[in-house]
Parts: sequence; structure tokens; C-alpha cells
Amino acid sequence: MSRVCELTGKKAMVGNNVSHAVNRTKRRFNVNLMKKRFYIPEEDKWVTLKVSANALKTINKNGIASVIKEAREKGYLK
Repeated sequence: MSRVCELTGKKAMVGNNVSHAVNRTKRRFNVNLMKKRFYIPEEDKWVTLKVSANALKTINKNGIASVIKEAREKGYLK
């Protein structure tokens, strides 16, 4: 599986390592992903999602049901 957040769609970015001599080499900035289990009381089931730290903070603030609904509207989640 690719390293993409299932709720926000965040994925790795590409940039440069810059040395003291200003030599540039390509590098990747990976997303801070975690595999977490969430209980959805409306559907009465547990769901395992690969989410970013940013998505976890959003879930804590808004609740899992509203975040999943928003992700489905944006097309990140089926």
C-alpha cells in the first residue's frame, strides 16, 4: 500500500537535501502515518484506517463520524 492518509489524502512531497556547500540531492518528505482503529457508533462497527497525525488531531476535535463523512464527500474514502 502507498503512504497516503486515507482521510485527508496527504502524501509524500519531494524536495532537496542541501549540503553546506549548497549541493542539492533529491529526498522525500514522508507523511507521519499511523494505523489506528476507530469505533463508529452510528454504524456500530470498528474501522482500521491509515491516518496522518494531522488527521488524528482533526478526529479528536470534530469526531470520527464527521471526518469520515467529509472524506467520503472529497473522494478519499469509499
